[in-house]
Amino acid sequence: MAVKIRLRRIGAKKAPFYRVVVADSRYPRDGRFIEEIGYYDPTKEPAVVKIDDEKAKQWIKNGAQPTDTVKALLKKNGVL
Repeated sequence: MAVKIRLRRIGAKKAPFYRVVVADSRYPRDGRFIEEIGYYDPTKEPAVVKIDDEKAKQWIKNGAQPTDTVKALLKKNGVL
């Protein structure tokens, strides 16, 4: 089972809002997930990013691979 840390889109049309989730890579983008670890709101100025550092570090330690976008958000938050 390949586990990914990725974004899950839940916003309305033209108003994106994302949740940062841990999910099996075989599931669809907005489908089933294992755990929610934060959120990302790009519509605000500046963009709002809230990620639970402890959960993110634990999942990465256990082998979860963040996507490129999530990796950038984690670096911005100081988790990586």
